[in-house]
Amino acid sequence: MSGQGREGRGARAGGRLDGHTARKRFGQHFLTDASVIDGIVDAIDPRPGQNLVEIGPGLGALTLPVLARAKALTVVELDRDLAGRWRARAEAGLRVIESDALALDFRALGEDLRVFGNLPYNISSPLLFHLFDCAEQVVDQHFMLQKEVVDRMVASPRSAAYGRLSVMLQWRYRMWPVLDVPPQAFTPPPRVDSAVVRMQPRAPAELRGLRPPSLQRLTAAAFSQRRKLLRHGLGPWLQEQGYEGAFDLQRRAEEVGVEEYIELAVELRERAAANGMPGA
Repeated sequence: MSGQGREGRGARAGGRLDGHTARKRFGQHFLTDASVIDGIVDAIDPRPGQNLVEIGPGLGALTLPVLARAKALTVVELDRDLAGRWRARAEAGLRVIESDALALDFRALGEDLRVFGNLPYNISSPLLFHLFDCAEQVVDQHFMLQKEVVDRMVASPRSAAYGRLSVMLQWRYRMWPVLDVPPQAFTPPPRVDSAVVRMQPRAPAELRGLRPPSLQRLTAAAFSQRRKLLRHGLGPWLQEQGYEGAFDLQRRAEEVGVEEYIELAVELRERAAANGMPGA
């Protein structure tokens, strides 16, 4: 998979890393709109002493103003050329990690993480799920994503955008759309609208003791045939689990709320534990 998203005001903004051509294989679109940049930085509200991590510093549109406020920042950059340029700048307080974010163990970056970035749209969902591993160490996350993805993340039941991504992320995080961003805010402009979302991990008690794989398997079965009633997709899967409960399968997957999916997952876990089977 490709690497991080990119932001930057570009060569004409002054003091930026210039002379770099956006690379399609990395999903690079450089953020250039000053008002949007200011809005994102204000939403992050970086402060000295915080453990800030940016995924994909690119040309520095967010990197430099965040570093100016916080005085310390870790950046994760896959593009070897850009990573080398950031190391060569030797900015005080800036730590550069040259790595694919999908391969990086964010847990090794410490506690109280505040993660942000302009994520590459072609790997946004896998990267969001990859960050589940470090969620207990995260204070919050602010990400620029394709607006359609943000709409899916925060969608309510009975809406066209509601799906597996909605259930999984709403189980793990509280989320709020922060800012809509048009294509013209980037160079080169993407073919889609973008949006910034704020994500705050839920407290362990709210997770009901579930682990991501168990809820992923359940929601995969539920949304496998989303145009049909749940008895066609989720029903056979529940039979395979030996489930004999009263969950209503005469609905479509998008008609079931997040809490109902969580309750069903907890019920399956408790049944597995009672029968000495591997737990959820």
